Amino acid sequence: MITRKSSAWAIFDWGNSAISTIIFTFVFPVYFAKSIFGDETLGSAQWSFAIGIAGLATAILAPLVGGMADHYGPRKPLLALLCAFTVTATIGLSLMAPGVYWVMPALILAGLATVTFELGQSIYNSMLNDVSEPQYRGRVSGIAWGLGYFGGLSCLVIALFGLIGLGDTPPLIPLPKEGEWPVRASFALAGIWMAIFILPLFLFCPDRGRTALSLSQSANRGVGEVIETLKELWQDRNMRFFIIGSAIYRDGLITLFAIGGLYAADKFGMSFADILIFAIGLNVMSGLGAMLLSILDDRAGPKTTILISLAGLTLCGLTILLFIDTKTGFMITAMMLGIFIGPAQSSGRVMMARLSPIAEQTRYFGFYAMTGKAAAFTGPIIYGTLTSLFHDQNAGLASILGLWVIGAVFILLVRDKDVPKPR
Repeated sequence: MITRKSSAWAIFDWGNSAISTIIFTFVFPVYFAKSIFGDETLGSAQWSFAIGIAGLATAILAPLVGGMADHYGPRKPLLALLCAFTVTATIGLSLMAPGVYWVMPALILAGLATVTFELGQSIYNSMLNDVSEPQYRGRVSGIAWGLGYFGGLSCLVIALFGLIGLGDTPPLIPLPKEGEWPVRASFALAGIWMAIFILPLFLFCPDRGRTALSLSQSANRGVGEVIETLKELWQDRNMRFFIIGSAIYRDGLITLFAIGGLYAADKFGMSFADILIFAIGLNVMSGLGAMLLSILDDRAGPKTTILISLAGLTLCGLTILLFIDTKTGFMITAMMLGIFIGPAQSSGRVMMARLSPIAEQTRYFGFYAMTGKAAAFTGPIIYGTLTSLFHDQNAGLASILGLWVIGAVFILLVRDKDVPKPR
């Protein structure tokens, strides 16, 4: 089940999750709203708008990049280039000092990191079939998601105790507090972390051989197939409902990731140390959920796993929205919500691999990323608009719950395909 190539592929999640945890979800968004923009609520809205624009750019580029990778052959060179941009932009964020004059440079760098990260993720996802047997894809994908959460967790722990400090306990590496260098150093840590731990994939995972097409010819072929692939997806009933449903519920997840730390800081007055503790706990629960429910994925199928996950997410979100008014209550409920985050993502990846043609996995995963991002720019923008209108992030949170419910309705319409069961 677990081989050297599947392990190397899974470790990539361990490496890149430090970016999604520190930069996209918990630390940098809070630093941007609090220290750069200077207003947590309106800064949250601005961050949401920026993530929405980056999502739109990804939606446009993802199918082109996927088609080019399919026709050129080797995927690792393009993945390496995208990872290099992500790491460079992430380390660059550590140079963004407090003050409104850094608002635009910070948003540009964060947007670049978001786009290149997501494009790289679509290529990485498309390699799942190359590293695992069909009957074990759910388990390998779930283990990778779980490793991702624990990778993000490990990086958070190092940032908390090594750079920021906890309460009266000073950090292991004393940095000047002026200019908030302890927090900013965690951005550079995330970039270096990714650069180190993605290396096994490039060393040990197989890659496809070169085709007769040049890079430019591959790009042209990929562009020509965009409309054709859209038609193919639309004509396949299962793929149609899955693509629409997954785009909608992933929109809710992407919005949650974009504002999770901001919501906690604004509604419950959490400090950077509090946010890191919250993030550590959430990553532990999300990692456990991804690994444990991967067994359910292999046994009952990704459709059932996705629906159970969306039901759990919605119930926990409603509890936070309607009943939680203390930091402790929020932390406990958020930990429960975390159990269902990983399985919803991991099983979506498995279902896409199951429904798409094996020979064109990269192109189809490019469209998977495109549809997710085509919808994903709407979720953060709706969140930002509602938060700005009501000056309350609870209004934005309600829109996320609505996206999960609508997405679940479409997933219900998918007829899950039979696959070999694990021996």
